[in-house]
Amino acid sequence: MSASPTSPVYPLPSMTKIGIVEDNPTIRSGLEELVTGLKDCRCIGAFGSAEEALRKLPALKPELVLMDIHLPNLSGIECTARLKGLLPDVGILMLTVYEDEAKIFQALKAGANGYILKRTGRREIVEAINELRRGGAPMTSAIARKVVDSFRESPPKEESNLTRRQTEILDCLARGFSNKEIAAQLSLSVDTVGSHLKEIYEKLRVHTRTAAALKFLGSKE
Repeated sequence: MSASPTSPVYPLPSMTKIGIVEDNPTIRSGLEELVTGLKDCRCIGAFGSAEEALRKLPALKPELVLMDIHLPNLSGIECTARLKGLLPDVGILMLTVYEDEAKIFQALKAGANGYILKRTGRREIVEAINELRRGGAPMTSAIARKVVDSFRESPPKEESNLTRRQTEILDCLARGFSNKEIAAQLSLSVDTVGSHLKEIYEKLRVHTRTAAALKFLGSKE
């Protein structure tokens, strides 16, 4: 589907520094190889525990982190929360074996930007990484809806200078639509939706699609 002629499509960042936190050596090695093979991406470190990642990642200043949910001792969810406190702008893509809604829900509340199943193919993992690089957030609509619904009772309120198109995108986001579904609904390309979301995050001063949806819901109260 072609992009709207009035909506610019932003390219991927010229270089993205990616960190990996995964306790399984085989999976960690595979992810490191995958990231190293991506154009305009560089693996700045692969760590086997949350503790090691929290010690070393902040100084390396990654733009994106692939984070295992189930880590020994300190969990990936707790690691995400602490890492976001140290690096608010970092994008975190959770890796999980099963589509455990409760765990994924907790991870998103902790600040994760999306998730993907470990059993997903290489191509889908690359697509998820690139979506996150564009400012999107790969997750199913069911999970997005669950997170948004959990905060409907008392969402934060904030005015913003969103455009009409950005308001339409946020409305879809708050209803749990994925980037692809938003693109289809509004006759835009997925890349254009991602670029709009990036601008929306900047205007609302948030770092995740969940936080953006919550502020949007609050503004309608």
